[in-house]
Amino acid sequence: MSILIAKGISKAYDKLKVINDISLNVEKGEIVSIIGASGAGKSTLLQILGTLDNADSGRVEINGQAVSSLNGKALANFRNKHLGFVFQFHNLLPEFSAAENVMMPLLIAGVGQKEANRKSEEMLQLLGLSERVHHKPAELSGGEQQRVAVARALINNPMVVFADEPSGNLDSKNSQDLHKLFFKIRDELNQTFLIVTHNPDLANMSDRILEIKDGNIVKVK
Repeated sequence: MSILIAKGISKAYDKLKVINDISLNVEKGEIVSIIGASGAGKSTLLQILGTLDNADSGRVEINGQAVSSLNGKALANFRNKHLGFVFQFHNLLPEFSAAENVMMPLLIAGVGQKEANRKSEEMLQLLGLSERVHHKPAELSGGEQQRVAVARALINNPMVVFADEPSGNLDSKNSQDLHKLFFKIRDELNQTFLIVTHNPDLANMSDRILEIKDGNIVKVK
């Protein structure tokens, strides 16, 4: 079952075509890596598929919903409730604890404080952070901060998690641990991941690799 379908996605900045008529499908429970040189269009494509940017042309469907036709509050609500994001830099709020950072999407979606706290602590426990629930980001290691960011991405049980260089700011040991965590989550929760990465180890672990060059998919492994 295809959870994400993109058809004819194109994007240009001024006269520079960054994405050139890309179409792809991602299956439920699949981990797909997008690779390519810097400037090839990887992150732009990920942002379009994740509704963070608009294509000039083309169509994106997530679980049957034509997200490219949504805008404003409807798009923001869909993104918060159904999509998860992990970036190279953790983007955690420094004044809040790990649990408080993780529960933010739930609170935005209207879940009560008590229920949001329960769910966030359960998610942190699943990711091996039960001893760090009340710690603030400055009290966590880089690997722990990224696990908190992953927990936040997963908290609303998203249809797809979009990750942009998720291990790019981690050392090799924490990178390896994060990569293993993605597959643990996939196996236990049937979670779908679409990952932009320069890390060959992560790419080679993936179910499928899409290579982008000059805005086109040139190779699928």
